[in-house]
Amino acid sequence: MDRPTIIRKTAADLRVPPNLADYAATRAAFSWGAVRAELAGLPGGGLNIAHETVERHAQGVCRDRIAFRFLGANTSRDIRYGELSHLTSRFANVLKSLGIAKGERLFLLSGRIPELYIAVLGSFKNGTVVSPLFSAFGPEPIATRVNLGEGAILVTTELLYERKVAKIRDQLPTLRHVLLVGEGGQATNIPGTLDLGTLMTQAADDFAIVPTQAEDLSLLHFTSGTTGTPKGAMHVHGAVATHWATGKYALDLHADDIYWCTADPGWVTGTSYGIIAPLLHGVTSIVDEADFDAERWYRILAEQKVSVWYTAPTAIRMLMKAGAEIARKHSYPDLRFVASVGEPLNPEAVWWGKEVLGLPIHDNWWQTETGGIMIANTPAFDIKPGSMGRPLPGIEAAIVKKDAEDKVSLVETADTEGELALKRGWPSMLRGYLHNEERYRKCFAGPDNEWYLTGDLARRDADGYYWFVGRADDVIKSAGHLIGPFEVESALMEHPAVAEAGVIGKPDEMVGEVVKAFVSLKKGFEASDALRMELLGHARKKLGAAVAPKEIGFLPSLPRTRSGKIMRRLLKARELGLPEGDTSTLENA
Repeated sequence: MDRPTIIRKTAADLRVPPNLADYAATRAAFSWGAVRAELAGLPGGGLNIAHETVERHAQGVCRDRIAFRFLGANTSRDIRYGELSHLTSRFANVLKSLGIAKGERLFLLSGRIPELYIAVLGSFKNGTVVSPLFSAFGPEPIATRVNLGEGAILVTTELLYERKVAKIRDQLPTLRHVLLVGEGGQATNIPGTLDLGTLMTQAADDFAIVPTQAEDLSLLHFTSGTTGTPKGAMHVHGAVATHWATGKYALDLHADDIYWCTADPGWVTGTSYGIIAPLLHGVTSIVDEADFDAERWYRILAEQKVSVWYTAPTAIRMLMKAGAEIARKHSYPDLRFVASVGEPLNPEAVWWGKEVLGLPIHDNWWQTETGGIMIANTPAFDIKPGSMGRPLPGIEAAIVKKDAEDKVSLVETADTEGELALKRGWPSMLRGYLHNEERYRKCFAGPDNEWYLTGDLARRDADGYYWFVGRADDVIKSAGHLIGPFEVESALMEHPAVAEAGVIGKPDEMVGEVVKAFVSLKKGFEASDALRMELLGHARKKLGAAVAPKEIGFLPSLPRTRSGKIMRRLLKARELGLPEGDTSTLENA
């Protein structure tokens, strides 16, 4: 289907006045110092995420506003800002009673249950560094991360402990305490563990926040490379300034919003934008404890009157695969803004949002290392489907090239591919990789190491919009052409049969590499040689012979991380019979 290259916004598209209405003027006047002045700060000085997200609201007009609405299978639980203050103080008192000191590491292993969110915020109050884990991790990746992070305490559920932790407990030498959440609120008396429910009942509900400064560590997020040991990205309490600014400008949060971030807190989005940013703006967050189900998700959007929805390309593709008919059983009059992150959003998905939900989906870009959204499509922007948008206020982005001596130079010409770089100075930038200073130093280049090198290849068009090309190690070199897999995947997804696509380079003696695509199909379509030829022809027509795939394979689903990224390197390893490397973040690993 031929569509316009730009989705133009009009006043009718903006249900409320956007926080970022004049892009140029806001960028020109912006300063991180002014953002810092919007935050309360600790009494007597310092900065603490829990004080900004919880206490300043609990002591003000938001005290009785719902902070979180947790949706279980058949139940729901509301926690208001005032109650959240008491619960997080109780948890901080639990940590204090156990001798957990400022700077020690607490690991979390659970689903999206209230205790997880309370533990994160209560840990901040105690000055404890939080490291969330995916509940789907197996014993080995849990042990690897807890040991790398020298975890002192683990909060998990009774079920997850018995299935995944008990058998490796003797392999975790730094772990002094395990707090269990039991079914019905009380855990069984398992040797070497403590019942969190009992400890919370015994704890006082007032707590003097441990003084923390902007540069004190707050979060430790592990991110996997293509091979080897996971990297522990270290973030600080001062990152809260980025979360406040991006919540305002990228997600356009207003005080009366009902907000739903579908990300698991085991992923950085689930903490930065599932916990911190919405609380900073005093909004109500929906938290769905259940696994993905298309019918349930549409029902949540409608019944909970969600106004701002932040989700991932994987989820959007799954909704697309389920068919538009399910979406049209409901109406969404309150929904005004939909955003996506995790990997680049194919143009077809942007248009699907507009045609099925009545709203285009706004892509944005950031990394675990950046700690917050850097480049975005905001409500007032015209959208160029396939583009990640423009840099937010306070963020200076550039396209750079390296020479033979690894010196970088800025690319001024529009539509020239290079590595995406960010000028350092935003508050949520990682402060290092745990125990890996050399790897951290390699992230920076230029005079005074002022540019953070993202490892992503991109281009910037004449209007200042950035376009993802691929990870530096994903780019395919074929007969002198550099081919970004995302472009090929997006073209394939325009075909009505394709639900998702992943593209790799396959070694070839003649041209270096040939493009091979793997696709999964939408409901109602079946793999066949005829469909394979049809898809090859479709891609050739869209992309030309030099870029289009030469081979197509069908898969029931593509391997992806729990944060939604298609694992192209895993597709390539399986195709070529190579070692698969670290698969700990693989969905359903």
